[in-house]
Amino acid sequence: MSVDFHHVPVLLEESADYLHLKPGGIILDGTLGGGGHAEAILERISPDGILVGLDLDQQALMASTSRLARFGDRVRTVQSSFRHLDTALGKLGIEGVDGVLLDLGVSSYQLDAPDRGFRFGASAASCTPLDMRMDPSQGVSAADLLQRASAEELQGWFQRYGELPGSRRLARAITQRRVRQPLRTTADLLQVIDEAGVGGGRRHNPATLVFQALRIAVNDELGALEDGLGAAVSILRPGGRLVVISYHSLEDRIVKHSFRSAARGCICPPKQPVCNCGRSPSLEVLTRRPLRPDSTETDRNPRARSARLRAAKRIPEAA
Repeated sequence: MSVDFHHVPVLLEESADYLHLKPGGIILDGTLGGGGHAEAILERISPDGILVGLDLDQQALMASTSRLARFGDRVRTVQSSFRHLDTALGKLGIEGVDGVLLDLGVSSYQLDAPDRGFRFGASAASCTPLDMRMDPSQGVSAADLLQRASAEELQGWFQRYGELPGSRRLARAITQRRVRQPLRTTADLLQVIDEAGVGGGRRHNPATLVFQALRIAVNDELGALEDGLGAAVSILRPGGRLVVISYHSLEDRIVKHSFRSAARGCICPPKQPVCNCGRSPSLEVLTRRPLRPDSTETDRNPRARSARLRAAKRIPEAA
């Protein structure tokens, strides 16, 4: 089956530079997607470097396998969330890696696919199912989540994941609407958003915030990110690099705090004279501030506008 999986890799050169790629290295791409970053990595770790690629989306794995076929057995792919990257690596018999790349968010293919429900728009909106799962074969779809969740749960998601003004009003409107008719398509949800009269502020369409919040809830994206960052540190060899590209402030905040915590080590109260927690630093932060795409890249790929890159280096823990 042929898959038209188009995705322009974001901050390609910058991520490759921060990964500090060398011939013979072992790199894990936890968000393989269409294989754009992976292809650049494989070229830089030639002739015998290995890339392990993970993705929840089976269609992404099919597309990347085809794109990376010329690299032969130097590519190992696993259908898995990056939150379980340590387990996936263990199944391949690989104990540690020299670098980990996580390019968060949704690929251009997923955004544009009419049957995935990740976005809204004028074209064929009424027949676009509310799915939003990264792996459509597992878990609960957005439509089912909207049908099952309480008003309090819905309000919490819209507030935390979308920072949506009027979250309570929208949650109440959804619970009232689903009594009469389930919300099954993007058009159904857009109608309720419009009727509820919620606002997104001057910068955002409220529907954008609602769709973001639902996608994060459906895939437990923030929980997966927290787990994945911890797992990544555990498999990095000393000197190995961790590079993360995020696309909204919720993700970036988690990455920033995770890096800072790992770089600090000790979590004892500041006034405590002696450390009792036993934690030592495990990362050195390489980016004081997140790296952003330049105007040349954003002109070429407008979806890169919100990207932020942070990088850190694994340091040996004190004996």
